[in-house]
This record gives sequence, structure tokens and C-alpha cells, in this order.
Amino acid sequence: MPQIALLQRGDATSGGSSDAAALPLGPFKVFEDGLVSPLTPGLAPRLRFAWRGQACHAALGDGLHLGADVGRLPSTASGADRAAVFAALPGLRVALPAGCRLRLLPDHRLRVETRAPLEAPSSAVSMVAAMVRFALALDPWLDEMEGCLVTEPSGRIHARA
Repeated sequence: MPQIALLQRGDATSGGSSDAAALPLGPFKVFEDGLVSPLTPGLAPRLRFAWRGQACHAALGDGLHLGADVGRLPSTASGADRAAVFAALPGLRVALPAGCRLRLLPDHRLRVETRAPLEAPSSAVSMVAAMVRFALALDPWLDEMEGCLVTEPSGRIHARA
């Protein structure tokens, strides 16, 4: 799997930064020049953040993979009106920000996903900027979703009456 900013000690792309000068930050090494590398080679580190109460993540890989869990469909056993939720999904799919897709995961979570291109090596600033762009692009879509679906504190969604 390709990695963003997989830097080696003394490598020209690291600006001469050494591993000894790198600051460990969660699953990352941050170098003096601001470049970021996975702390463990071959590992695709993931950051978690929240936007408007939605669990979001960003994972390094081939670019920056971004996602937001926007709700959970009620299970069949709950007796909820799943048909009304499913009827709202096509309109929400069309309204997604450019480059995003809506997925229904096996555990009934709805996830909005996209991929932001990042050049290797990457800086922490460019990663955070991509995360902010994703959150801001998702904002109007979340407004639209809240117009037709209600999200309970448990994360379950149902059609607005």
C-alpha cells in the first residue's frame, strides 16, 4: 500500500530531518519541517474527529481517505419504518458534495466517504486543511439530511414525520 510521506533518515525529501528529531504524535512522526510520516512503516494511520456530532475519520493511504458516519438505519427487529428512510436516501445521494459517496455498511451505519489527493511527502497542515474542507463541504448536506431524517442520540435515524 503506498504511504504518504514515508521518509527515511537523511532522505532528501525530508529536508534533512532525522528520525531522532521527529516528534511522535499519535500514529505519526512529525518532522521539524512539518512533514508527516506514519510512525510504523506500512501502517495507514487514522485520525478521528467530530463534525456537528458526527464521527469522522481521516486515514492516510493513497491520498487522504475521509469519512463521516452520519447515522444508523433502524434494524428490522426494531419495528421502525425502514421503508421511509430508504425512500429518502436517493435524494440525499444526489445532494452529496462532489466526489463523495454514500455507503450503507453491514452494521447499518450510513457513511459519507471521499478521497482527498495529497502529494507525498505531506504536511500536517495539508492533512488538517483537507479534513476541514471535507467537513465544510459536508455541512449543507447534513442540513438537507436533517430536513428529511431525524437522528436520535443513539445515532439511529428515522424519517421526519
